[in-house]
Amino acid sequence: MKLFGKILIGILIIIAIPLIMAIFMKKEYAVEREITISKPQQEIFNYIKYLKNQDYYSEWVMMDPNMKKMFRGTDGTAGFVYGWNGNDKAGKGEQEITRIIEGQGINTEVRFEKPMQGIAYATINATAVTANQAKVSWKVTGSNTYPCNFMNLFIDGMMGKDIEKSLANLKDILENR
Repeated sequence: MKLFGKILIGILIIIAIPLIMAIFMKKEYAVEREITISKPQQEIFNYIKYLKNQDYYSEWVMMDPNMKKMFRGTDGTAGFVYGWNGNDKAGKGEQEITRIIEGQGINTEVRFEKPMQGIAYATINATAVTANQAKVSWKVTGSNTYPCNFMNLFIDGMMGKDIEKSLANLKDILENR
């Protein structure tokens, strides 16, 4: 019985530590990555403003090549919605263009339904470095309620890797097509 009691106390401590830490952690998160692409800023903008082009460079879209996609509105304009329903990795949700900064980038609201409900905000911007080169930044912000905000400790590493891969895919497409 003593061994069982010690194991039970150990399990309770393992569960309690993250729950206690989460009380003191920020609920908001921000993940941002950037890459330099050897193309003019306008050419990059003309590609990234269309959400359907994410089919070719977004790691998240590529998680399920058989996902069902739904579209509302005109791609490349504010109000366009790109919906998806995929496997367990891709989940279900929709992304809406909320703002276009002509020649520079887009802001979107991403609404997740599965595997967890939530809302995130993403911006993809191109900023000229030279006439034929631009820095592309991709930023995702959001918040997690207690106790899920404990995951904010790991979100930069997890989400950041996917953004880095997506930006590398974008660079390859734009520089080598």
